[in-house]
Amino acid sequence: MTSEMAHKTSPRPRKEMIAETRAKLIAAARHAFATKGFAEASMDDFTAEAGLTRGALYHHFGDKKGLLQAVIAEMDAEISERLCTISSRSDSAWQGFVDESVAYIEMALEPEIQRIMLLDGPAVLGDPSQWPNQSACIRTMAASLQTLIDEGTIRPVDPEAAARLVNGATLSAALWIASAEDPQAASKKAVDAFVTLVSGLLREKGDGARR
Repeated sequence: MTSEMAHKTSPRPRKEMIAETRAKLIAAARHAFATKGFAEASMDDFTAEAGLTRGALYHHFGDKKGLLQAVIAEMDAEISERLCTISSRSDSAWQGFVDESVAYIEMALEPEIQRIMLLDGPAVLGDPSQWPNQSACIRTMAASLQTLIDEGTIRPVDPEAAARLVNGATLSAALWIASAEDPQAASKKAVDAFVTLVSGLLREKGDGARR
């Protein structure tokens, strides 16, 4: 047997096969949840589209709820990456913080995020403020706020407390937009109000800020 033939017939690593199976199921479920909603999407939809069995779904995710958690985790990672890109393009750390927060609120207008993360997610998985990803969000935001405090841009507030309040405000705004009769109008109101609220963190000229 030539080395080329051996390469063609050698088994793929188990880790690679598991990752591929999970990715196929998550992609199929994400499409079904976005188009049909969690309640209407069936496990047969996922397995048929992914070309896999129900046994594979049960093995990797337990049930449809577990698959929803995996879909949301994937979407959350994508959102975090998008927000980092947005903040990195801003002219200052403060503007990056505001731009990132506003972008998160405005993402509630995107159909996939709206349906999966803001409507079905809370209905199936409970209060989003208690989801595992929220702790990481608050830690990251607290670090950003501490940087702004250290550079003298914002008032010296407790960074964790401020992060929890800002995080709660953006999450609440996103949930409101997703369930509003007029999401576009709600988004504009939410963004305007949010910017006004967080502007209160800024130091005023002459109050000891380092320029």
